[in-house]
Amino acid sequence: MIKKGIFKRMNETNHEQIVYCNDSSSGLKAIIAIHNTVLGPALGGCRMYPYKSGKEALVDVLRLSRGMTYKASIANLNLGGGKAVIIGDPNSDKSEVLLRSFGNFVESLNGKYITAEDVGMSVHDMEFIRMETDHVTGIKRAMGGSGDPSILTALGVFVGMQAALKKKLGITSIRDLKIGIQGFGKVGYYLCSYLHKEGAIIYGYDIDKDKLDTVVNEFGVIPVSNEELISLDLDVFSPCALGAIINEKTIKKLKCSVIAGAANNQLEKESRDSKLLLSKGIMYVPDYVINAGGLINVANELKGYDKEKAKYQVEGIYHILMRIFDYASTNNISTLEAANLLAERRINEFSQWHHH
Repeated sequence: MIKKGIFKRMNETNHEQIVYCNDSSSGLKAIIAIHNTVLGPALGGCRMYPYKSGKEALVDVLRLSRGMTYKASIANLNLGGGKAVIIGDPNSDKSEVLLRSFGNFVESLNGKYITAEDVGMSVHDMEFIRMETDHVTGIKRAMGGSGDPSILTALGVFVGMQAALKKKLGITSIRDLKIGIQGFGKVGYYLCSYLHKEGAIIYGYDIDKDKLDTVVNEFGVIPVSNEELISLDLDVFSPCALGAIINEKTIKKLKCSVIAGAANNQLEKESRDSKLLLSKGIMYVPDYVINAGGLINVANELKGYDKEKAKYQVEGIYHILMRIFDYASTNNISTLEAANLLAERRINEFSQWHHH
């Protein structure tokens, strides 16, 4: 079935555990990947997607769970990395019994994996999962959760942008800076409101005309095409929609000083593109660090939610990034490489400490 042996694949990425979940009565087919639990239980969202094959789902869940390990580590959380994928169409294959069956599998892991909402899942879906297990975050505020984390994710991107502008241009005020935002989903919208309050000049594009109209009317965003946005002379380009938007082709066109956005997997090829940006003198703010606000928010739920504490921790993304920028410039490496090395260092230090 899987040409490359599963253990060989796990060794390449250093995964601890992979759980295949199959329940014929509800139609559930899911994979839970636990990458690393050195710092704490593996936390990561569950996404539902119509993967073409089990192999495609496996490749995705291995990549995503490994990413969560780095994200939790660099954000100074006592959590490891995990992820779950449910194979199916979220619009037609989802049911209460399928979600509860998935919850049952999560429960069987005894807290080693904590799930949360992701692509193709909603806060409402999480409540069904919660009927079977307590190892779930991102639930409605009325049920003791923190509700929608987008506001804090946007705050993290906002303070991350400030850190990058301070380091790169020595600027502490955002007033009159030109900022281009690609994508006005929840995070892009809230980010736009923070920047508007500070007096930034905001250019924007969204494939969804209604979303773009909203921010044009509310925050005076200047609407442009996607092509224009990428090649505009900007202080900050902020990708808040699709991944792989920074690649060989677009890097040639970019005229910004800083890239700081909420989107996941912004670089098409991480190693290549982060080096290209470094050589072009564009400061890339590592996506998984700047967009960790949502993760910090749900991590706070685990200890009883305190909104002010969560906000304070998200504002700490500023200092985490400053450390990464300094480490990168001292060692003459890309900011992404610096973030990865610092994340790995924290895991290795704890791993040695636990073994004593």
